[in-house]
Amino acid sequence: MFSMPWWIYLVVAGIIFSGYMTVRTAAKEREIDEAMIEKEGEIYMERIREERKRRQQAKSL
Repeated sequence: MFSMPWWIYLVVAGIIFSGYMTVRTAAKEREIDEAMIEKEGEIYMERIREERKRRQQAKSL
């Protein structure tokens, strides 16, 4: 096992670290995207509620 040059171990460690950071970053971006989608959805639902309320007020007049 120790017959390989030392720099090969560094390369393998770098590849493993890079893979870990890729997975971690992808998970964080997914969290951020879901939060943004949730916020946009809430804004859309609020517009629907306001429109429904406006139509009911116009109907009752």
